[in-house]
Amino acid sequence: MSNNNVGNKRHGGFGGPMGGMHGGGAKAKDFKGTTKKLLNYLKPYRLSIIIVLIFAIGSAAFSIIGPKILGKATTKLFEGLVSKVSGEAGASIDFTYIGNIIVLLIVLYVISSLFSFIQGFIMSGVAQKVSYNLRKEISEKINRMPLKYFDKMTHGEVLSRVTNDIDTVSNTLNQSLSQILTSVTTLIGVLIMMLSISFTMTLASLLMLPLSGILIALVVKKSQKYFKEQQTFLGHVNGHVEEIYSGHTIMKAFNGEKEAVEEFDKLNDTLYNSAWKSQFLSGMMMPIMTFIGNLGYVMVTILGGYLAIKKSIEVGDILSFVQYVRSFTQPIAQTAQIANILQSTAAASERVFEFLEEEEEIEDIKDPVSIEDINGEVTFKNVHFGYNEDKIIINDFSSKIKPGQRVAIVGPTGAGKTTIVKLLMRFYELNSGDILLDNHNIKDFKRSDLRKVFGMVLQDTWLFNGSIMENIRYGNLDSTDEEVIRASKAAHVHHFVKTLPDGYNMELNEDASNVSQGQKQLLTIARAILADPKILILDEATSSVDTRTEILIQKAMDNLMKDRTSFIIAHRLSTIRDADLILVMKDGDIVEQGTHTELLEKQGFYASLYNSQFENNEAS
Repeated sequence: MSNNNVGNKRHGGFGGPMGGMHGGGAKAKDFKGTTKKLLNYLKPYRLSIIIVLIFAIGSAAFSIIGPKILGKATTKLFEGLVSKVSGEAGASIDFTYIGNIIVLLIVLYVISSLFSFIQGFIMSGVAQKVSYNLRKEISEKINRMPLKYFDKMTHGEVLSRVTNDIDTVSNTLNQSLSQILTSVTTLIGVLIMMLSISFTMTLASLLMLPLSGILIALVVKKSQKYFKEQQTFLGHVNGHVEEIYSGHTIMKAFNGEKEAVEEFDKLNDTLYNSAWKSQFLSGMMMPIMTFIGNLGYVMVTILGGYLAIKKSIEVGDILSFVQYVRSFTQPIAQTAQIANILQSTAAASERVFEFLEEEEEIEDIKDPVSIEDINGEVTFKNVHFGYNEDKIIINDFSSKIKPGQRVAIVGPTGAGKTTIVKLLMRFYELNSGDILLDNHNIKDFKRSDLRKVFGMVLQDTWLFNGSIMENIRYGNLDSTDEEVIRASKAAHVHHFVKTLPDGYNMELNEDASNVSQGQKQLLTIARAILADPKILILDEATSSVDTRTEILIQKAMDNLMKDRTSFIIAHRLSTIRDADLILVMKDGDIVEQGTHTELLEKQGFYASLYNSQFENNEAS
């Protein structure tokens, strides 16, 4: 049976927690460590990367030979022209030789382009596989994380790591990694070719490198922190937009547009400030390298002219060398550009790995208790709990519930009613005390098994984008259509579903706004009925429906709760008169317990709660 925790997902609506929203950017905490982790993800694709390297060398080699051969054609053309000008007998330009060289160059450049294409094709596959694995790991990680993590992080922040951060890593692997391989091979090849033409001219060209290296190092150092900020605040903007969009109805109802836009503008301004600085500094790379490259051209041309006059080199070699200087400075500029991109990638990777290394719900039970013969007896023994350890909200909670009992938990808002249920399902761990299920500590069950025992219907309905049939079947993924329809009839869903367009095949939109709130509640109740749990939790399950629908639901609930241990959390005390046991909570403690009649006779806290509700109803 599938996980029967079939209640709801609480969206971070307008005004919800914006965890870490104003954190400042900084340099990547561990650039080397993050890079090492990323390289570990590339290990399974070592063979592909070696093939890419071979094709990168091949592509660069065929491309590098070109200028040297073109220099020979230039020399032959120059010699022919000089012969004609000097009036030598039978002087002519050898166009056959030049034509052969042009054909050879075309073949070389076609082969170089083909190698480059194959290299790009393989690298794209590697990048997408790494991205796929990272997304898969994050998706699986989310299901293993405790709820307390999501209490402090917005949904947008988490989504940003799955989308923006992994996209940044993917783009870098796809483009920058192959560029690095090509740049390195080109640099080595060009240097060899330059030395083969003239050691003196090569030495003069290399004098430009220390200057460019110093300038690039300064830019990279300055830009690193802005790339980290950019990635961080991109997550914050995503978090804010997702939060406002999911609660846009409430935001509009309370005229919160102005505040929402102001908050967005503030976050967007911060993102803008870090983004333009990082992009501006990144954009400075090419102008710096172009300027230094131009200085190199001037030096090479003057020196080359001098050496040609001295007959140390041929005229065509000057042209070849100028092209090699350009080919030499270009990969350096690309590498400098990539160095900046790698800062952004390191920041994105760090956020992804930080998420993957977050604390998980630990399952270290060697011999877990079986749930096959669970009767449904629940015992709370001296339970203490606080969402923060320094602020305990459940104080010494003790109670024993017999199998099949219908237990109502009542009390004012903030008394700890829903928290008790979260502890029962081990969404949070106790600070002290024990919760027993059939005299077994709930810590002795696997979490997934424990949650199969429970069916949950909450006030805040959760339905996903899909058909009505799929939404109900979420309670038991192995159920047949007939079983879904039977559960729907028991929950009084069948009649209204048949009146909808496409019936059970009708698609619910993302927030299920194409059905009413009451209908949503009925669908979640049908889901719980289909799950057929041994223990049922109803948290204000009928508060969103009209009185007539509530009566129908109550009948369905009576059938559902028959012979099952049931916990009913309710504010409307009229709905829990028939409960076998009522636990009255106040400030995290059980202050009274008993049946409805017994508690009224005591004339205590429950009686005052009950009477005040009816006084309010009469007054209204």
